[in-house]
Amino acid sequence: MAAYTELDGQEDPGDPGSGDEGERLGRDELAALQLTRLRATLHRVYDRVPFYREAFDKAGVHPDDCHSLADLALFPLTTKADLRGQYPFGMFAVPRADVRRLHASSGTTGRPTVVGYTDGDLTAWSGLVARSLRAAGARPGQIVHIAYGYGLFTGGLGAHYGAERLGCTVVPASGGMTDRQVRLIQDLRPEVIMVTPSYMLTLLDEMERQGMDPRSTSLRTGVFGAEPWTEEMRREIEDRLGIDAVDIYGLSEVMGPGVAQEFASHKDGLHIWEDHFYPEIVDPLTGAVLPDGEPGELVFTSLTKEAMPLVRYRTRDLTRLLPGTARPAFRRMEKVTGRSDDMIILRGVNLYPTQIEEMILRTPALAPHFQLRLTRQGRMDALTVRVEARREADAGQRRAAASELARAVKEGVGVSVGVEVVEPESLERSVGKIKRVRDLRAAGADAVEG
Repeated sequence: MAAYTELDGQEDPGDPGSGDEGERLGRDELAALQLTRLRATLHRVYDRVPFYREAFDKAGVHPDDCHSLADLALFPLTTKADLRGQYPFGMFAVPRADVRRLHASSGTTGRPTVVGYTDGDLTAWSGLVARSLRAAGARPGQIVHIAYGYGLFTGGLGAHYGAERLGCTVVPASGGMTDRQVRLIQDLRPEVIMVTPSYMLTLLDEMERQGMDPRSTSLRTGVFGAEPWTEEMRREIEDRLGIDAVDIYGLSEVMGPGVAQEFASHKDGLHIWEDHFYPEIVDPLTGAVLPDGEPGELVFTSLTKEAMPLVRYRTRDLTRLLPGTARPAFRRMEKVTGRSDDMIILRGVNLYPTQIEEMILRTPALAPHFQLRLTRQGRMDALTVRVEARREADAGQRRAAASELARAVKEGVGVSVGVEVVEPESLERSVGKIKRVRDLRAAGADAVEG
């Protein structure tokens, strides 16, 4: 694994004396600030967002009932379905004319969610992404290659303005045109790349296809987000590219990228910027608040958002909260292990795509490009793992790898799955969030999907 090394003559991002003023708060100072901002947010949404006034009244709570941070648990949770129900502008706490930018989800599973930003929100967002990039090891004057998608997706523009705020030179490559991306990396010599981890693997494959040694590039830091990824994938990227690979976390409903960031100096989880976002962990089934250290679903409350503050928003991301290290006042979240809505229940056993990914990355003949296909055989559900072989793997190694992976899943998860090893570069690539699961169990799906 690559190791973080300090840049000559520049501050260590693990030093609490570096960074912006918000990072220098002590834990008691932070808690006092959080309570002040929390109470202001609760009053703001109660007074200005009819949805929240109705929800609070129905739950029998009022903003004045919040006397401590623990009292937040008295207030109702907010879901993506609630946001969709208020489409497009029903969750805004400011007049629409005061909104300077709109982003939206893809809406692939239903009506999209729309998010608005005031001038103040955009300034705060850029500052938090700049803070995150500094923690990742980026420095003013460096070139940042951004291969997140631009447009309604928050990744590209969020990363872009944050990198400029830090004082970096931005290459707004966006997604797609993989061969051109590789040429830009060769010619412009960026030190930092921001991209989804799955698309970084596609870029690595393209570099090698072109006869390049990825470790010969100018890249030194990779800031990866927008989808869950494992420690095995981190090692794969760092070993092949020779960089520090760190995690960035965000979601459009709360802000976008820059809600939490992993420090290159520690690589031990993501510090949540708690001066702007208050985190909780709840039981995914009951919604009950769980203590720090217990795994569950991540919930966020906005503390500084103006256009669209959210109270106790269910992210569906599964993680746990831990004490801070690089910034002791700010709690860490573990790498997201999956999403509660991505969980596969196969013959009574819970299974997440990241579990399969870990096993694939431990199987030498297999590449980290895979898809899980759910079908129905009679009255029973069946799962087939379609995974690409590495280029150098011969037919015998591929057959052995299929058997090894099937055995690993059976022993590690407790269910039998089929494994189909396919040719390199034969599975659909994604330039954004990769769709790992294809559910073909609905009537007629097999005919449609082939």
